Amino acid sequence: MSSAPRAAAPPPQLPEVSISEDGEVRFLHLGTEWVQGSMLLDAPFDLELEYVQRMMAWLLFVPPDAVPKLRAMQLGLGAAALTKFCFKKLRMDTTAIEINPQVVAACRTWFKLPPDSARLRVIWGDAAEVVQHSAYAGTVDVLQVDLYDHEAAAPVLDSADFYAHCRQLLTDDGVMTVNLFGRNASYAQSLEKICTAFGANAVWAFKPTREGNTVVLALRTPQHASRMELLARAEAVQARWGLPATKWLRVFKAVQDGA
Repeated sequence: MSSAPRAAAPPPQLPEVSISEDGEVRFLHLGTEWVQGSMLLDAPFDLELEYVQRMMAWLLFVPPDAVPKLRAMQLGLGAAALTKFCFKKLRMDTTAIEINPQVVAACRTWFKLPPDSARLRVIWGDAAEVVQHSAYAGTVDVLQVDLYDHEAAAPVLDSADFYAHCRQLLTDDGVMTVNLFGRNASYAQSLEKICTAFGANAVWAFKPTREGNTVVLALRTPQHASRMELLARAEAVQARWGLPATKWLRVFKAVQDGA
């Protein structure tokens, strides 16, 4: 995957990064009490938050043996949980896009983010621009979108055009997962925009977590998997990577089925 364009100057008024701990978990904050990411101190490459685990639901649509051959991209680094998991646990070629250089520095210092390498790139840039970069078009197998500012009020990028650009990044069998959360966010409106970009027959959604995060999944090419097929894949995912995938199926369904 080729390198992306870099911003000419730091974006203005980026929030200060701060860290907190509760003895078992380390948290990333952007100038407020809102948690922007976390890490288990004893298991830094595991996924601690429930919604972050659900961002891996694309594994239900991919043969397990094919996973290390795929390319992943994260829009928004957070505490690097998804980036680390894709790189270290799934052995994927992984790229993360992050607009705040302080977040990148904090992840490298406090959240065990490995240095860049042949399979890992953390790129300083604006996701709104990166998704329109022609070098990435049709190259991303797994796109994970988690874009929030320091107030966590609504997704920073949440237009039908943005989701259409996300779709253009994906390979024919590519999958996008999106975290929808915020005090001012309208889930129904966000879901409608995703359906406009991908087609309602290509979109699946979880029920919200207790914290209010709703993860939506969209396929570049619709797949009509039966519940038995999904259960078999979920059992394989759970056995191989320790994710609670069989539980996902209780709260995860196709939008056209009434999710």
